[in-house]
Amino acid sequence: MSSNMFYMISILVIISIISKPAETISFVPPHDISNKFRIDSQSINLASTDYGHIVQTKPSAVFYPTSTDDIRSLILFANNNYNSSHPLGIAARGHGHSVRGQCTTHNGVVVNMTHLINHKNELGIFISSQQSQNQSDSYNAYYADVGGEQLWIDVLNETLKYGLSPVTWTDYLYLSVGGTLSNAGIGGQTFRYGPQINNVYELDVITGKGDFVTCSKDKFPELFYAVLGGLGQFGIITRARIALQPAPKRVKWVHMMYTDFSAFSRDQERLISLKEKDGANYVEGLLLMRQGPYDVSFYSKSDQPKVVSLVTQHGIIYLLELAKYYDDNTRHSVDKDLQALVKGLSFVPGFYFEKDVEYLYFLNRVHYDELILRKQGLWDVPHPWLNLFLPKSQISDFDYGVFKNIFLKESVTAGIAKVYPMNREKWDDKMSCVIPDEDVFYTVALLYSSRIFDWKAYDTVNEQLLEFCEKNGIPVKQYLPYYETQGDWIKHFGSKWTNFQQLKANFDPKKILSPGQRIFN
Repeated sequence: MSSNMFYMISILVIISIISKPAETISFVPPHDISNKFRIDSQSINLASTDYGHIVQTKPSAVFYPTSTDDIRSLILFANNNYNSSHPLGIAARGHGHSVRGQCTTHNGVVVNMTHLINHKNELGIFISSQQSQNQSDSYNAYYADVGGEQLWIDVLNETLKYGLSPVTWTDYLYLSVGGTLSNAGIGGQTFRYGPQINNVYELDVITGKGDFVTCSKDKFPELFYAVLGGLGQFGIITRARIALQPAPKRVKWVHMMYTDFSAFSRDQERLISLKEKDGANYVEGLLLMRQGPYDVSFYSKSDQPKVVSLVTQHGIIYLLELAKYYDDNTRHSVDKDLQALVKGLSFVPGFYFEKDVEYLYFLNRVHYDELILRKQGLWDVPHPWLNLFLPKSQISDFDYGVFKNIFLKESVTAGIAKVYPMNREKWDDKMSCVIPDEDVFYTVALLYSSRIFDWKAYDTVNEQLLEFCEKNGIPVKQYLPYYETQGDWIKHFGSKWTNFQQLKANFDPKKILSPGQRIFN
């Protein structure tokens, strides 16, 4: 019997969401994993959308693996029973924090990766050390072997038990390891240590052909570099070996306010140029805009009115946020070091604010906001986000054309808008992720939240922003990219596109993985 005939001899998997007519897709799952598929409405509804709550795409089934072998069996099945008329797409879903349906698949199978947590025979997070290969070094290099399904908050909590911590973070920790490594994983430490993909020693990957491969810079490097920042196109990450360092105890957390963008960006760029011993451990920037909403809970009740007054007066304020870590050995010198660090910065006099918090609290700060928003019913709402990378040489043009014009003139609230620079030398260009070709480049993250029917208004602003960049020759690259045509993807990848295509042909020739990215499907 041919594979196509086997594929079409089937049981009907029938799903109906809300009041829409039922759709069907036919396949007979392999006996060894047949009990891992779910087609109940709760499972299907959960897997049909993501954190963005904008795109809704129904899978035929949701797969709940209890081992990495289950995932491999599923991918092998999709390959062996491939039918070009009815391809079975497979989308790995971690915490579902994409915003345009990237972790979904139409009529395919969504793999619930987090189901692996507590279903493996092991914890999923192991702390180890290895002697540095440099004989002049006397220290051990620590690392964590972490399942791709694990959440970064759990990695942090486990490593802290040993006085250790990963070196670089996203601002929100309730994300899966495999999910962030498939994108890049950026935050306020990226300028110093690079993105999370630059702090990985080794990976276990199940390719789109169903091969299980352990890879690193020295072992199967083509797959290693492809998968890191590869948007899930070449394989599913089932384990990552993550770099660790001694964890600090506490954090000096500073906010400084600027009315002048040139001074703001100049000071940010100065801070990211300093060596680790003398510099900050974290640098980001935020916009506070007259139309709000903006959060002033960081400031004391006596300071909140003057912050609001400054924003109201100027319409737009640039907030430089930095952190200096310390431990028992440096607690007596941290205040002096911090004063030296901020000396000469051009923030508005009287608008310097400082907190002293635990390291865990600082890294997990967004989660505390999440708990409040969930109580208010403001977390599971549409998020028409736009995240961009753009070159330092044109960030002032962007400020004038977008922040001071499009944003201030539109009635749509700005939401959370982040602006901060990174050093290109901290990124490895062999990886799939695409960044601007300048030594220093900026990320602009527009993290909108909207009511269920209002998200298109934010998209209109996003379109105006992108049109402004196009007309003014600002070569932006999307982070967590979303494009509707392959032509846009070709433009996005630029000189990397040909190699990206070849890697797809090598590792997922039937284009089974991550169809929700809409790159090849």
